[in-house]
Amino acid sequence: MIIGNVNHLRLVPYLPTKIMYSIEYIKDNVNSNTPVGRYDIDGDKVFFMVSDSRTRHIHDAKPEYHKKYIDVQIVLEGQEGMAVSMLPPYTKVLDDKLAENDIAFIETPKEETMLALQPDDFIVFFPNEVHKPLCAIDSKIATVRKVVIKIALDYL
Repeated sequence: MIIGNVNHLRLVPYLPTKIMYSIEYIKDNVNSNTPVGRYDIDGDKVFFMVSDSRTRHIHDAKPEYHKKYIDVQIVLEGQEGMAVSMLPPYTKVLDDKLAENDIAFIETPKEETMLALQPDDFIVFFPNEVHKPLCAIDSKIATVRKVVIKIALDYL
């Protein structure tokens, strides 16, 4: 997991080049007027989705992980709570869609940490890193405009 801000990428010089380019692409080409939807950068190897979503109470969200894609999540507008676990996905699998959609939902691990992402903040999740997106901050449900970049692991 790597955390940063799109306006201060020099603070994360160890970020893999192709991830850095993907973040810069979003910074230069996506804004509040970009329609919601999926956009390809390099076909199924690198693509992103723009969404307007509502946050939810942390206990209503299910943690997830991926196997084939790196997730780069960037907040464009609003605030997003992101619950993370530093341990591998070892709890009970609730919904395994790894084969068809590269996502599995698991029971919430006992050790979970909440991060608060502000506009222009990003977080990178590598395969098997457990995360619970779209959590409300201070229990206040709100709208978040965000981008999720999917980068195939074998693309790096």
